[in-house]
Amino acid sequence: MDALAHFLTPLDLHPVADHFTVALLMVGVLIDLIASLFPLRAWLRYMALTLMVLGALSAGSSYLTGDMEAGRIWNALSEPAKAVLHRHAFLAQIAAIVFGVLALWRVLIEGIAAFRGTRPVYLIVAFIAVCGLGYVGHLGGVLVYTYGAGTQLMAAEQSATLAATPSASPAVPAPLPTVSVPTPEPSPAPPGAVAPSIVGSPTPAPSQTSSPAASPTPDGV
Repeated sequence: MDALAHFLTPLDLHPVADHFTVALLMVGVLIDLIASLFPLRAWLRYMALTLMVLGALSAGSSYLTGDMEAGRIWNALSEPAKAVLHRHAFLAQIAAIVFGVLALWRVLIEGIAAFRGTRPVYLIVAFIAVCGLGYVGHLGGVLVYTYGAGTQLMAAEQSATLAATPSASPAVPAPLPTVSVPTPEPSPAPPGAVAPSIVGSPTPAPSQTSSPAASPTPDGV
């Protein structure tokens, strides 16, 4: 199934199925209304039955191909477009189910005598369903012509958005402020001052105590 979806997605079958769905169902209900005015024209009723069955099948294919198309373009849509697409897909699913039930109902009306009395009710429900189908198609048109879904317009808008968004550049740290410190200059020493030693304070030499000279000894002592 995934391989089939992968093969069908690039073919853009959703617009084709949509046009068949709208044409078959609207014309089928219209012919069924006309057939009510000419009860002896059985071929009109058979034509309406055939168109309703084919339209119901086409409605199912419209929903399936639309689901594949939505998965392909979802990430490229804006938030308002996504809201419209969500509503469009929800109503399209309901329409596919409704027309499937109507097709079965139409077969029973034509094939079983007990259901022929429900034909007026069927026509009213089918007419309302066709009006709802028109609204579903309108939402699809909004997606295409307003938001450019699945078209080159959407690609152009996305490129323009990317071009307008500034690219994030790595932050460059601001240079730290520097303060110039003047080099100290030695002040001239006053006259007679002893220059300090660079190596370190010298170890004082042990002081030599001069011993008094021996006094002469008087002769005879």
